[in-house]
Amino acid sequence: MSIRGQEQAEKKYNPHDTTLKFVDRRDELDPMCDDDEDGLRAEMSCGHAVTPDSLTSWCRSQLDEGHYKFRCPALVEGNKLCNKLWSYREVRRLADLSVEEMQHFEDTMARLAAAEFCEVQTCPQCKTSVERKDLSSLRVRCTVCTADRKEAYDFCWQCQRKWKGPVPRTDGCGNDGCIDRDLQLLQTCKTIGLPAVKGVTHCPSVRVCPTCGMKVEHSQQHCKNINCPRCHVEFCFVCLKLKRECRKTSSPYSICPGGVAPRQTSIPVWKRT
Repeated sequence: MSIRGQEQAEKKYNPHDTTLKFVDRRDELDPMCDDDEDGLRAEMSCGHAVTPDSLTSWCRSQLDEGHYKFRCPALVEGNKLCNKLWSYREVRRLADLSVEEMQHFEDTMARLAAAEFCEVQTCPQCKTSVERKDLSSLRVRCTVCTADRKEAYDFCWQCQRKWKGPVPRTDGCGNDGCIDRDLQLLQTCKTIGLPAVKGVTHCPSVRVCPTCGMKVEHSQQHCKNINCPRCHVEFCFVCLKLKRECRKTSSPYSICPGGVAPRQTSIPVWKRT
């Protein structure tokens, strides 16, 4: 599908906008576009031509994949990507983002950036964001509620209820039904096949990244490797080894020598460096 086909409302540059550099080249983000119907194209800081539609669609797709920094996907020197970093200010201006689009972009970028650098959840009482600094403990203190109530207010990172049991605990907080739902999902999710990977017919449909512990699913298309949207480490969805280790013994389109790794029973804690 072309990039243009992902946008519903077509955007057009104002030909009288002197802040943009217009160029007589095809849209280099959307090779499927028709030059005659492409409208005005503006030049990005990296030198590649875009339309507001193609730029909006590309950057939105990057947010959907967990990337909050935008890089140019235009091809240079054959199959090599430009990969130059664009500032959000430049993207906002040349993509001609609406107020609603800016809100979506900025909220998503903030959430992705926060997830990369810290563990954050919403307090079940006051709804403010609370960082989990001690990754070895499920008990988290909300400073806002503690200040308002003038007494300590702790909640469970796992079940999002007021902390009940003794500390420290890593399995639950003492409330009925306090279970790790991510672990439960790993044990009960359906199995899938990877049609493009020879020999892989039954594999758990949900895995957690072996580096940061984020839940991921396979599209059931292309090879067996998957890129984690949070830590951006590429690993094999079948054997759960990092891509560089897996490729030493098998190709991306064949089952690993050890077969399909069993369902995961623990979730790694991301040790950021």
